[in-house]
Amino acid sequence: MYETNPLPPTDKQLGYARAIARKLDMPIPRASLETRQALSSWIDRNRQRSATQGVATSRQVAFAEKLARIKRRAIPDECFRDAGLMSRWIDANK
Repeated sequence: MYETNPLPPTDKQLGYARAIARKLDMPIPRASLETRQALSSWIDRNRQRSATQGVATSRQVAFAEKLARIKRRAIPDECFRDAGLMSRWIDANK
């Protein structure tokens, strides 16, 4: 049969993986950097975590605080620790 060499990761794939790793504050395993398929698997496993991981941005907090003053509502503490939760709170209180 044909023996094929695995393809190396693309530059775009490496950049995306590094952005995810920075956001999660974790290294990319060396084995995941060897082939395109291995890096794709690592990205798939960690992409969702990076989307929900991370504190609310300063712009989100400023806008939420403005809404909270107008609506006279408190912002739940957990919203400050999760950008996704803060986004949902803002959408619900516009």
